[in-house]
Amino acid sequence: MIPAPDIFNISSQKQFEKIALKVFRFQYDNNAVYRQFCELLKVEKGNVKSLREIPFLPIQFFKSHEVLSDENPVQQIFTSSGTTGMVTSRHLVTDVTLYEESYRKAFSEFYGNIEDYAVLALLPSYLERQGSSLIYMVEDLIKLSNNPNSGFYLHNHDDLIEKLIELEEQDKNVILIGVTYALLDLIEKRKFNFNNTIIMETGGMKGKRKEMIREELHQQLCDGFGVSAIHSEYGMTELLSQAYSLGNGIFECPSWMNILIRDTEDALNYVDNGKTGGINVIDLANINSCSFIATQDLGKKYPNNSFEVLGRFDHSDIRGCNLMVL
Repeated sequence: MIPAPDIFNISSQKQFEKIALKVFRFQYDNNAVYRQFCELLKVEKGNVKSLREIPFLPIQFFKSHEVLSDENPVQQIFTSSGTTGMVTSRHLVTDVTLYEESYRKAFSEFYGNIEDYAVLALLPSYLERQGSSLIYMVEDLIKLSNNPNSGFYLHNHDDLIEKLIELEEQDKNVILIGVTYALLDLIEKRKFNFNNTIIMETGGMKGKRKEMIREELHQQLCDGFGVSAIHSEYGMTELLSQAYSLGNGIFECPSWMNILIRDTEDALNYVDNGKTGGINVIDLANINSCSFIATQDLGKKYPNNSFEVLGRFDHSDIRGCNLMVL
């Protein structure tokens, strides 16, 4: 087992790769689903010497398998959202303190002390179901802010508008975390002109509105909230870490998370920086599950390790990775 301090105190790319290879070997030995996937690819543990040689488990496995790398009792089950009858992902978490340390340290890395903010959350589609990892994180950040103004809002937009205006007039630092369609609903009721409020969208229309390209969406949100940039959070049910964008849709990872961009026609090969491909995520906080996930998102990576999310695959299965079927 790799100790948590080793994961959360990485200070260089060389150290990241060294620990990632240790995590790979640990999960190969202890995660039956991941090992079977590696064996089907004819990948032997001892032959993997670099990040690009590590197999990335297709994210759909969280819908059909229990993806676990230890035998401790499951403390928390995070589930993805989905329409009625849809099979959703289930992320079995045996040590929820790893998740808490991951998002707390990442928030601090990108935004500083949580106690400097009032945290307001407009996340109706997440609040209305059980098992959301985003709600778990935001609820904890609200508590950690130790601010009586922090809290969740569902459909009570008038109350939220009143609170936002009150805090702006008092020159208070605010983070408004919202699901995309709900933020658009809010600015249709009222236009703002914020100087002290960060708007962070978590992505997704959840079937409430038609999808929009990021540039158009962020321009509408900037105009409606009177801000110069829209922040974004990139996370998912199957991970325990988040990347953040402070504007322009360009994301950066905390030091224990990284991405590679795979070829859309050959999932076992990678494309150069600046070229579009499938996003593979390395999340070392996910040590008790699987740290190497092939997502269904399309993106580009840039030389400074930042990346952009461009959309999703049009098809339900990741080409070249559909090797194990129940």
